[in-house]
Amino acid sequence: MKFLPLTFRNMLRRPIRTVLVFLATTIAFLLFGVLMILKTAFGMGVEIAGADRLMMLNKMGFIAPIPVSYIEKIRAVPGVKLVTHASWMGGIYQKESNNVFQFAVDPESYMAMYPEFKLPPDQMKAWLSDKQGFIAGKDLADRLGWKIGDKIPIQGTFNRPRGGDGKTWEFNLAGIYDGEQGVDKTQFLFRWDYLDENRTLARGNVGWVLIKVDEPARAGETAKTIDKLFENSSNETKTDTEAAMAQSFANQVGNIGAIVTGISAVVLIMVLLIAASQMSLAVRERTNEIGALKAIGFGDTQVLVLILVESMALSLLAGGLGLGIAWLLTLGGDPTGGIMPIWMLRPEYVALGFGLAALVGLIAGALPAVGASRLPISVALRRG
Repeated sequence: MKFLPLTFRNMLRRPIRTVLVFLATTIAFLLFGVLMILKTAFGMGVEIAGADRLMMLNKMGFIAPIPVSYIEKIRAVPGVKLVTHASWMGGIYQKESNNVFQFAVDPESYMAMYPEFKLPPDQMKAWLSDKQGFIAGKDLADRLGWKIGDKIPIQGTFNRPRGGDGKTWEFNLAGIYDGEQGVDKTQFLFRWDYLDENRTLARGNVGWVLIKVDEPARAGETAKTIDKLFENSSNETKTDTEAAMAQSFANQVGNIGAIVTGISAVVLIMVLLIAASQMSLAVRERTNEIGALKAIGFGDTQVLVLILVESMALSLLAGGLGLGIAWLLTLGGDPTGGIMPIWMLRPEYVALGFGLAALVGLIAGALPAVGASRLPISVALRRG
């Protein structure tokens, strides 16, 4: 007699009850997977931010500018490897529901700062040769149906152009960048020199400065050195690691990690109670069969393992199905129209989910399994 066939026969002894427990466990782990996706999305890549990258903002806040002249001084700081900058430009494409996040950058240094953005060399060359050129992430281009060579009008909201109708910026799509899972492929990157030459406000300023350092272990020390350069100036700065800045932005909507952990814990405790109840009933209903198994030679350990395998198999199969459905929900990319561009179920969360499924199965089956293994043959047969 084999263990696995016996295990699956026992699982199907009460098929309706087993199916209901299976579905409850599947839904619980589907919810767990979705919560992990949301945790990553709200974190906006906190976990995958570059360990060697710093971000510098105006000390007054995100919307206050930084003079572009600061960049040359930062380059001279010991330990600084690369410096670039970016500026947000408020704008609308066709209608307000088309969320397009436009950032004015220096093409060469920005792409060097983010090598995870994969852009073909010929498209990079086209971008550098066209001041009105821009590149779009693959997800953004696919969502809006853009193709290389398209002329894209953007209605300025915060930054308005000096020429034309005074509100429409004209751009030419020079390239489409791609990247591995976890890379934000929803950005609209255009040239800062085009913005600065044609805008009506805040000329000669950038939104934030990005700094790559030689030694990530000394990033905090380098950040302090940079901020000291601009102490008591009209535009004092605050520099921190890219991960710390991303976490700060995420915290503006609350402690997502604590919220997700709390909800996940409640859901898993509930499914644990359901599974434990099901296993207790299942073992109680076949007490005489357990006695028969012991009578024909099954030892206490074998009975213990048989029940634990049954409990864990049910939990792992249901958990795997729930996590699989959650993973399928990420294949279509960001469903929020660019609000949460990093939409993925990270491998470590999948591994954690399977670990929790195994733990739920183990705990749910532990008490019934121990009780059954200790049950004397005569008592088990008499109860039957």
